[in-house]
Amino acid sequence: MTDQAISEFNTTAKGAHVRLTPDEAAKITRDMALLSTGVALLLVVLKSGAWLLSGSIAMLSSLADSGLDLAASLVTFMAVRYAATPPDSKHRFGHGKAEAFAGIFQAGLVAVSAVLIVAEAVSHLVNPVPIGAGGLNLIVMAISIAATGFLVSAQTRAIRKTGSVATKGDRIHYFSDLAANVATMAGIAAASFLGWAWADPATGILIAIWLAIGARQVAKAAADHLMDREMPEQDRERIRTLALDDPRLRGMHDLRTRFAGPYIHIQFHAVLDPNLTLETAHEIIVAAEARIRSEFPAADVIIHPDPQDRSQPHGLENFGEQSSHRTV
Repeated sequence: MTDQAISEFNTTAKGAHVRLTPDEAAKITRDMALLSTGVALLLVVLKSGAWLLSGSIAMLSSLADSGLDLAASLVTFMAVRYAATPPDSKHRFGHGKAEAFAGIFQAGLVAVSAVLIVAEAVSHLVNPVPIGAGGLNLIVMAISIAATGFLVSAQTRAIRKTGSVATKGDRIHYFSDLAANVATMAGIAAASFLGWAWADPATGILIAIWLAIGARQVAKAAADHLMDREMPEQDRERIRTLALDDPRLRGMHDLRTRFAGPYIHIQFHAVLDPNLTLETAHEIIVAAEARIRSEFPAADVIIHPDPQDRSQPHGLENFGEQSSHRTV
C-alpha cells in the first residue's frame, strides 16, 4: 500500500465517523476489535503447529506477525472500550485518544517484530536449513490469506463508518499481512519444491521490510490523532456552510477541529449584529450548533459570538485564522 493510498484512505476515514453518534461508532469499533482478536488467535494456533513441524523461517516470521497481531488486537479492544467511556471530572474532553495510544503500541510491536525476523533470517541465509512439511505450510498460509482477507474487508467497512484510528491501525497491519502471507507461500514453495533454501529466509527479510513500512504508517496515523490534526478540508468547509446557513450569522473565523476517538471537537467565532439582544444572539448560536450536529452528531461544538465591526482581537494570536465573512 503506497503512502498516497494510505493518505487518501486516512482522509476518507477521518471524515466518515462524524455521521455516527458516539455510541454507534463505539459499538462498531468494539465489534471489529473482537473479530480481529478471534482471527489472530486462530492464525497463531495454525501457524504454531506448521512452524513446529517445518522449521520454516518464513513461517516463523508469519507466526511472529500473527502473535503480535493478537497482542495488538487485545490492546485495541481494551483501548476502544476505554475511549468510548463518557467524559469525567478529570477528563473533560473524554478518553478518545486512548485509541491513538493503541496505535502507537501496535507500531512499536510491529517494528520490534521486523528487527527480530531480520536477525533470524540472516542467520538462516548464512546456515541454510531444509524446510519440511511444505504442503501443510501452504495449506496453513492459504487459510491465513482467506481469514485475513475477510477481516480486512470487515474492517474497511467499519472504518468508513467510524474513522476509528485504532481499527485503522489494525486494518493497515492486516492489509500488510495479506501481501506478507502471499510472499510467505512463495518462499516456502520455492524452498520445499525447488530446493532453493535461500528463498525461505529471503522471504522473511522481505516480510520484515514490509512490516517496518506498515509500522511507520500506523505510527503516523496515531501521531496525527495525538497531535490534534485538523479534520479534512471538505468537512471543515461543510461546517462553515452549515454555520453560515442563516443570514443573521454574518461570518465566522478561527475554526478549530480535532478528533478524540468516537468524538470530534469543533469551535469557532461567529460574527453577529452588535445590536442584537443577548437572547437573540444565543438563539442564533444554538441554531448554528444544531445545524452542525445534524450532520456531525459526534461533535462537541463551542461557538463564541463576536459583534461585527466592533470585535477586538482576543485570544492567543498564534491560533488565529483568517476571517470568513459573508458578503452583505
